[in-house]
Amino acid sequence: MSRIAGVLTAPAHQAQAESLLAQVALAGWRTKADTLAVASMAWTGLGTPNLAITERAIAVVDGNFYNVDEFGLSDHLNAANAAAQVIALYQRHGFAGALQRINGDFAIALFDIDTDTLWLGRDRVGHRPLYYVKTQQGLGFCSRPRALLSLPGVSPELNRRFIAVFAGSHYRYIDNHPEESPYAAVYQLPAAHILRLRGGESHIEPYWQLADLPDWQQGEPELAAAYRELLLDAVARRTSVLPQAGFTLSGGLDSSSVLSCAVATSGEKQQAFSTVYSDKTYDESDDIQGFLPQKVAQWHPILIEKFDLFDTVSRMVAAHDEPVATATWLSHFLLCETVQEMGFSSLFGGLGGDELNAGEYEYFIFHFADLRAQGQEAQLEHEIAAWATHHDHPIYRKDRQVAEQAIARTTHPSQPGVILPDRDRMSRYYKAISPDFYDLSTFVPQHDHPFRSWLRNRTYQDIFRETAPCCLRAEDRNCMAFGLNHADPFFDHRLIEFMFRVPGSMKIRDGVTKQLLRHAMQGILPEETRTRIKKTGWNAPAHLWFSNQALEQLLDMVHSQEFRDRGIYKVDQVLNLVREHREIVSLAQPRENHMMFLWQLLNTELWLQSY
Repeated sequence: MSRIAGVLTAPAHQAQAESLLAQVALAGWRTKADTLAVASMAWTGLGTPNLAITERAIAVVDGNFYNVDEFGLSDHLNAANAAAQVIALYQRHGFAGALQRINGDFAIALFDIDTDTLWLGRDRVGHRPLYYVKTQQGLGFCSRPRALLSLPGVSPELNRRFIAVFAGSHYRYIDNHPEESPYAAVYQLPAAHILRLRGGESHIEPYWQLADLPDWQQGEPELAAAYRELLLDAVARRTSVLPQAGFTLSGGLDSSSVLSCAVATSGEKQQAFSTVYSDKTYDESDDIQGFLPQKVAQWHPILIEKFDLFDTVSRMVAAHDEPVATATWLSHFLLCETVQEMGFSSLFGGLGGDELNAGEYEYFIFHFADLRAQGQEAQLEHEIAAWATHHDHPIYRKDRQVAEQAIARTTHPSQPGVILPDRDRMSRYYKAISPDFYDLSTFVPQHDHPFRSWLRNRTYQDIFRETAPCCLRAEDRNCMAFGLNHADPFFDHRLIEFMFRVPGSMKIRDGVTKQLLRHAMQGILPEETRTRIKKTGWNAPAHLWFSNQALEQLLDMVHSQEFRDRGIYKVDQVLNLVREHREIVSLAQPRENHMMFLWQLLNTELWLQSY
């Protein structure tokens, strides 16, 4: 289900606006600006329609605002919908100024009748999607990309670069070009950007950016207290807006911190949902158990075991309009289905916690590079030794040699903060993609370097070009497929701005990540959870999903003439990878399997079949 849609066109082409609105089954407001343009906008979604029209503007909003009390509007407007509030803020502060004052998850369209100007805007990290196409007659926009293909003159051609990267590279690189979509003619408005269309000319620019500001000078106790206050407020603002909330819960710090803050601010235990597995590779049930008595009113463990892989992925692809980045989101999709069936209307998660608190394993490497650049060799030696002690793995080894090799491979030796692509990871499956379809050797990923710290640049990259975009999109589509609102309090922009000034030593220290968060959550999180060092990571046992019947179905797909005729994959290479995956899993070999490649292959093919 799409949430907002619209078209700006000349009156003679009003039919194309009606075509789009009919395609997405919306009922829209329509207004004319003299005889120059027709602006048609529509909304569908949860609750009452989030659109508004005045004599001077029309606006439509997908999402939620969490700081209406700070807008300085009248009581009447405070009680109005978000679209009316946007118009009021726009008339006072302009479009960029309005968005800068909003703390929320949103996609917004506003048409200024006086100036024949269409404005589009998206929240700071991209919680809510927004796509657009340019036509000879004007511009169309929508929360979902595929509906835009119904507009007259829009090419249905697919984006070959996107498909090839999705099919044959690592999931981190799928959203490296955040302005693209899987469809060649359809563009995505990047997070924290606005688009202005006036007189047939469009212009895109950011309205919010992180600056390379000095580190905070306060001590860790003071910063932990400030962090605690911000996170508690971020959670409280969201729970006050989003009703009937359930909370995703893993064994880690992020989701448990969000849930615990909700308990602290409401004084009530909360409803928790977890995906669990019979296979213990990624099951976190044991880690969750100690958390439950203090914070959870009722725990809902959802066993992800007996399901039809092909049918479930087909359902997901239909809900997403595109292939889905990682197997984890299948578990989340089934979780959302259960949450909706049980009568909940909102789902809270911990996305953003890893990026803000340096929680990913690979962040150690960039912290090591910062320590070396700062001349802290003794501390570097200590941190590498502690990293190896706490996190060594039979497949992913942790020692001094591995650290040095990773630093050399992923950081520029003479330019502070400049990150190099991890080409081993990026190109592992290039051999399986036909260069006649798209030559992946020509793909050069974009890396942003706004900071002199490698760790900050790595986390910035993840928020805006790598891990966060595909995860936020998957969360949004999964939740909306079942009529659920969703929120990730760690991605409150105030927390992002705060954490990007926290020294790396307060994030990673003594081989342990998320140090400041652990300090901030003292007295809020149960100690067993707060002090846990081991990180399982939110993942799914897809290595087992691609076995037995599902693997045979996959082989039938690869052998089909339809698959071969697409010309995307080298079939012999795919068959070799399937055989190797089967061998690794069946013999329990201590080697990295190919579940991620097979997941991406299945999603690519089922999406193309549906298209």
